[in-house]
Amino acid sequence: MTDFTAKPDVRPANPNFSSGPCSKRPGWSLEWLSDAPLGRSHRAKPGKAKLAEAINLTRKILEVPEDYRIGIVPASDTGAVEMALWSLLGARGVDMLAWESFGAGWVTDVIKQLKLENARVLDAPYGELPDLSTVDFTNDVVFTWNGTTSGVRVPNGEWIPADRQGLTICDATSAAFAQDLAFDKLDVVTFSWQKVLGGEAAHGVLILSPRAVERLETYTPSWPLPKIFRLTKAGKLIEGVFRGETINTPSMLCVEDYLDALKWADGIGGLSGLRARADANLRVFADWVAESRWADFLAVDRETRSNTSVCLKVVDPDILALDDGRQAAFAKAITSRLDLEGVAYDIGAYRDAPSGLRVWAGATIETDDLKALTTWLDWAYAAEKANLSQAA
Repeated sequence: MTDFTAKPDVRPANPNFSSGPCSKRPGWSLEWLSDAPLGRSHRAKPGKAKLAEAINLTRKILEVPEDYRIGIVPASDTGAVEMALWSLLGARGVDMLAWESFGAGWVTDVIKQLKLENARVLDAPYGELPDLSTVDFTNDVVFTWNGTTSGVRVPNGEWIPADRQGLTICDATSAAFAQDLAFDKLDVVTFSWQKVLGGEAAHGVLILSPRAVERLETYTPSWPLPKIFRLTKAGKLIEGVFRGETINTPSMLCVEDYLDALKWADGIGGLSGLRARADANLRVFADWVAESRWADFLAVDRETRSNTSVCLKVVDPDILALDDGRQAAFAKAITSRLDLEGVAYDIGAYRDAPSGLRVWAGATIETDDLKALTTWLDWAYAAEKANLSQAA
């Protein structure tokens, strides 16, 4: 039997396993951002060229159809989702899918802020998906592709019909660049580059299908829209947003960082290369969990396990016999011990999620670092279990 009492010999070279902002790409340095046009207007030629390049590279790496618009918007993925919800919803009924905290947040916005009476909520507990066969596609549909706080993703886009009547609005922030987004089934896609590509925070990306553009140009919501949400003027799409003429002032340093990440992604094989790295990282956890006596995936179904935000739960019967507060304290003690060792930072479960661990496994994480981390997870678990026994 493996001795979990001694500290492992190999430490992760990079201990940054946060689920957002996520780890920078391998080999990243501030020196790679030296070409940023700092101190210049984003509306000057150099700034506009950088923003246009970011949009074009996004299309290439994500394999976005040519007739879809791509815009850089303020306020991270949250801003992009809110722009879509406030600008597009209300034309017909809406099905809201939620199985983790961010999806639940969009439900709150639609029910309590927009106050849509024709909204239907399909939810599921952490670790599971709602019954996707019950979604009504005569309605608009809002969902997260990958539940960042639950580690549960939709398996594919096959559950979405091609002849849907409503729009599909997809929060893909921890799925983009790591999972195969079915753009032919998606009308709105949002993400933040601080996730899979490890970019700096505060900027979001909004991708619109021709159907979404048609809705924007033919439907006016009954509520007032703040300037920051407006995507049309005089009934026409503001095309400049999708050419790099951003709604408010972007950080050109952040844009340069995003460009650096996109070029790195291009150099490792684009989307297929990024997905392969994330899939390999998920396999590390799958192999480890299969042998573990104390940990398991929060995601119940193997086909819905995230390859980016890997959420784990403690299944040791001795720990499960404790009350909820002590279970949470036990998981927190594991994360604190690893933090103090400088082995793993920011791997506690999200505050609204069940107690446990959440480890980022996206493409910027090296597989060897995750292999090393699993040995340290076993060590920290054993140390905290020993402390628990002594306290008893």
